[in-house]
Amino acid sequence: QVQLVESGGGLVQAGGSLRLSCAASGRAFSSYTMGWFRQAPGKEREIVAVISWSGGVTYYAYSVKGRFTISRDNAENTVYLQMNSLKPEDTAVYYCAARTQGPRPSPYEYDYWGQGTQVTVSS
Repeated sequence: QVQLVESGGGLVQAGGSLRLSCAASGRAFSSYTMGWFRQAPGKEREIVAVISWSGGVTYYAYSVKGRFTISRDNAENTVYLQMNSLKPEDTAVYYCAARTQGPRPSPYEYDYWGQGTQVTVSS
């Protein structure tokens, strides 16, 4: 089992940057695939980025590719999401999630979730 706590959200102007962090507690963090997802009001939860246990495999949603970077520090039990060139359409609650098997894009395939952190991008 793993517990996840996100931080780093906030209000930023379009074109700005934020870095989200997800601190994990529990056993064997380094063996988990980690993902960032987001959910805007009235919309379904969608993938943002996923990273394999080693960091060697990453996947990005088309809408964030080239602007966002996912990374992880297994020694610190933390996964990050660096978000640059933010747009108003990036406004959502961002969630960190973990699964014990390989990377998958669907949120339904993730076993553990954080409580979420709000990101608001003003135009």
